Amino acid sequence: MTWISLRIEARDNTAESISDALMELGALSATIEDANAETPDEQPIFGEPGDPPPGVWQQNIVSALFNDDVDIAGVMTALGDETGLQSLPYSTEQIAEQDWVRATQSQFDPIRIRDDLWIVPTWHEAPNPGALNIILDPGLAFGTGSHPTTHLCLAWLADHVTPGITVLDYGCGSGILAIAAKKLGAVRVIGTDIDAQAIDASHYNASQNGVEAEFYLPGDMAPNQLRDEPADLVVANILSSALSVLAPALAAACKAGGKIALSGILREQADQVSGIYAEWFDMQPPVFMESWVLLTGTRKCV
Repeated sequence: MTWISLRIEARDNTAESISDALMELGALSATIEDANAETPDEQPIFGEPGDPPPGVWQQNIVSALFNDDVDIAGVMTALGDETGLQSLPYSTEQIAEQDWVRATQSQFDPIRIRDDLWIVPTWHEAPNPGALNIILDPGLAFGTGSHPTTHLCLAWLADHVTPGITVLDYGCGSGILAIAAKKLGAVRVIGTDIDAQAIDASHYNASQNGVEAEFYLPGDMAPNQLRDEPADLVVANILSSALSVLAPALAAACKAGGKIALSGILREQADQVSGIYAEWFDMQPPVFMESWVLLTGTRKCV
């Protein structure tokens, strides 16, 4: 069996209407992708919880999958009638039947953080069995180890977690940082996230790795728990805007003399975020990876 993939070039203000119209015209699926993905012009887009959707990229590719007997010319004509958009640039490709699970898995190899720390999907053998290997499959929550911000945080944890300490993972996503901290010897690890799906993913991934960590939605934690039980290490890999707003809370959640690591920060945002946290922390020089930054500091004694 084969399918036809239709790819249409679209601007940011037309991509969603094109995608919706293609589904109404019989597409089996429709997705919106950054037309400049994996190029220097790739555009990060973000949205804060509770805010309106951040939109899509300025230059997009809308991809739709159809049965192989589709009349593409007819689809494009109907799409123009439906949306009022005429002469949209497009291309088609024939997609052959294949083992989709295997094809998806082939995109995810073990990720080396450093020689003694790897992220390994369940369908792979660990490249270095003697290393600290975190078993993690790509899922619905952020944090597979492939993103530079996750990589930066994992490397920092490997350098700073010592047996017996406590760690707070704020914005735990997949739980990858909390799991790493536990495997590195932390006696207690707490992860929190505003997304219930992330909490579920974190519990599952911790179980897969044979470690025990605590994961909570903010509303499920005891009042003032983070302030009353400050951690030796605090790590937060979330958006820079959220980091800026949360600075007093994250500072309160870190013991005097404890350490903090912040990522999710673009290079051009580093000075602003570092300046905010300097009220509570002695900040260290930033560490860069691609366009992303890791900021770290030591909690001032008061």
